Amino acid sequence: MREQVEQVIEVIRPAIQADNGDVVLHDVDEATGLVTVELIGACVSCPASTVTLKAGLERILKDRVPGVTEVVDAGAAKSEIGETPVSL
Repeated sequence: MREQVEQVIEVIRPAIQADNGDVVLHDVDEATGLVTVELIGACVSCPASTVTLKAGLERILKDRVPGVTEVVDAGAAKSEIGETPVSL
């Protein structure tokens, strides 16, 4: 499953990079279908990053990789618990 997720992200990546952002795959939990990514670069401060994550990445991954149930942003989760996301 992780390999399939990686392949799909590689297809999506150029569109995200075109807006000066990028996506890093952190984890794929095959038991729950949860995919954890981190949006970096311009995505960190972009107000549309939630749309990119949910309407873009999540929708495409759910369509193309059987078993994916949700995509979450590790960077957003860190901010919610008080850690500062690192921009590359």
